[in-house]
Amino acid sequence: MLNFLVDCSENGIGPIIGFIKGIFTLIQWLIPIGLILMGSIDLGKAVLSSDDKEIKQATSKLIKRAIAAVAIFFIVIMVNVVMGLVDADNSDSWLTCWEQV
Repeated sequence: MLNFLVDCSENGIGPIIGFIKGIFTLIQWLIPIGLILMGSIDLGKAVLSSDDKEIKQATSKLIKRAIAAVAIFFIVIMVNVVMGLVDADNSDSWLTCWEQV
């Protein structure tokens, strides 16, 4: 296994990891909310049109978007778990820095 010593201070890789972690947090929250809002708007338009075919299409689209939103929300969690299992024995790694930032 590769053992890299990571400098997690302000002069090292800490700010970069903090920035990346912030972007992941935004992705983890904003994309699912956006997908659900877009699906709700589509469903609202279909209901207002009173067409059964459009309502069924909008409902299936909303369900697909909700599933995608949940999957995107949990991607960061799954990556953290997998990387924790892979890098469990190295205490001076980037993962330790990721958890501290």
